[in-house]
Parts: sequence; C-alpha cells; structure tokens
Amino acid sequence: MVQIRPWFWTDAERLTLLLNNKSIWDNVRDYLPFPYTLNDANLFLENNVDNHTSVNFAILYHGQLAGGIGFLPKDDVNKCSAEIGYWVGQHFWGKGIATEAVGLLIEKIKERTPHVIRVYAEIFQNNKASMRALEKNGFHEESVRKKAVIKNGRILDDHIWVKLLDETPA
Repeated sequence: MVQIRPWFWTDAERLTLLLNNKSIWDNVRDYLPFPYTLNDANLFLENNVDNHTSVNFAILYHGQLAGGIGFLPKDDVNKCSAEIGYWVGQHFWGKGIATEAVGLLIEKIKERTPHVIRVYAEIFQNNKASMRALEKNGFHEESVRKKAVIKNGRILDDHIWVKLLDETPA
C-alpha cells in the first residue's frame, strides 16, 4: 500500500537515515547533499512542513516513510509544464513503490495545477528502474540528451520522459 502525504517534522530522523545513502545520491541531482545529515533534513522540512503550497510529498509504504516525491511547475512560456522528481529508500527498491507514487503525484498535479498539460522527468542513463516506473504510468521517452550531465565525475546521457495530461493538439 503506497500513499503520498505532506512532510511532518517527525520525519526528520527517518528522512536522514533513508537519504544518507550513496546509491540514492548516485541517481539524483547534486544539490541533494551527501552525506545527508539531520541538519539537511531539518532545512528541507523548514520549507515543506505546514506549507500548503508545497509541491513535495513523503512517500509511505504500509504507513512507513519510504521516500520522497515532488513536482516543480515551470513558468513563463513553459507554464504548461511541470518537472517531477522522486526517490525511494534502497531497502524499498523493487517493490513498485515509485511506480505507484508517480501515479499518485500525477493526480496531485491535476488537482493543484490544472493548467499543466505536460509532465516530464529527467533520468540518468543508468537508472532503468526509474524509466520503467515512468513507462508504467504512461510516460514515453521523448529524447535522450547525449552527454548532458556529469555525475560522480562521469559524463552521462540524460533521458527525458514525458506524459501529456491533455492530448488536445496545440
């Protein structure tokens, strides 16, 4: 059973435990600190607890904090788009949690930002499980940006996965 909910202050220790993991950090952007400390968790929670406009959510698996997911509505000429991102604690990998959480997030995006018609994610070339979770939610691979990112000193391809929420032609 997967749910997404707002973040709580009581999530700080578990968040720290889950995110202080090199295998997770290898698949996310560098702005997520590593090692991940309790101070990092508290800084994140400062911006997300009791924030009714927050677009970041905790992922629960059978009531237990298992990861995080969120979206970033774009602006200006890209205001009909939103980028999503997510992570699941390594102990929870292979259970379909990310797949279910992405589906739940899509519903939140439709509720909160009805003007968004294009949802996308950028996935590093080696993260096939994340690509599969998106595919199971109706995303398609729109493009591959060759040698577009540097992670851990390695140059990687960046796969762009897209789901159109409104299939009306432009």
